[in-house]
Amino acid sequence: MSRRPAQGVCVCVCVCVSPGDMEVDILEFRVPEENNKTLFVWGLQPSHPEGHVYESLYGVFSSFGPLYLLKVCRNAPLHPPGFYALVKFYSAAQASRAQRQTDGCSLIQSTPLKVKLSSKQTPHSSSNSTKPLSHARCVELANHCLGFNGWTSDIIRLEELPSDEDEEEEEGGGAKRRTLRFGCLMQLSFPRHGKTSRAAAVVEDTFTCTGPDVLLDQRRKLQRLVREKALVRAFSAVLLVVLGNGKVMVEVKQTPDQSLPEQIEGLLQVNQFTPEEEEDHEEEWDLTVS
Repeated sequence: MSRRPAQGVCVCVCVCVSPGDMEVDILEFRVPEENNKTLFVWGLQPSHPEGHVYESLYGVFSSFGPLYLLKVCRNAPLHPPGFYALVKFYSAAQASRAQRQTDGCSLIQSTPLKVKLSSKQTPHSSSNSTKPLSHARCVELANHCLGFNGWTSDIIRLEELPSDEDEEEEEGGGAKRRTLRFGCLMQLSFPRHGKTSRAAAVVEDTFTCTGPDVLLDQRRKLQRLVREKALVRAFSAVLLVVLGNGKVMVEVKQTPDQSLPEQIEGLLQVNQFTPEEEEDHEEEWDLTVS
């Protein structure tokens, strides 16, 4: 557990469904931050270890749809012993259905649980999250909804790019500061749906080079990072349309990256990324519910 209609991009999804499939939900490869995708669970008894509680809750709530996040914590010292949990879905419809069907049920214990939707007030400026999912979460969500054979990724171009910085010898030794930059152009394909998404990325890092092994390891690291970053950007244009009968359709938003030429020079125009950047974000615990 992140992909969203970007500002200035018009997205139109046309889906033909039968009367029995009228419920339609759209999943995006972005961090879900909306209140209607977050559930809070209270009343978890301390009769089982925390790990057991986590596994049991995951089994219950993941049956409603893919989860971005599940956290189990012990109650505060001034409260009765036990646990509470935060459950975050990618889908508002699935979160709502899970809340209706689990609130007041015992589920994993003999006493009933309280399950409520979050009513935390989200600032208008951040109501539409633009935080991308991490590479691992993109793959996890795609595999869950489309199956392991439902999508493929292909590297169109992967190349080491010129660096603006020259080598600088450090004082007191022969080690040198090196800057490496790699660019990657990636294509994401959904063969069963006839859809593709293309995106590019550039990564750069400056490090102390003490020998050829260090340089080789750094090249390998950046090549992996730039592939993952390009794939994340390709997933960001993908919409998963989930019908009421569980069928999943794929749509792709038209963004500037979709029309990139195959020449690597275009990579210099995309956002750059350094290995220190984090793509997963810690959740804020605001226990406000409706």
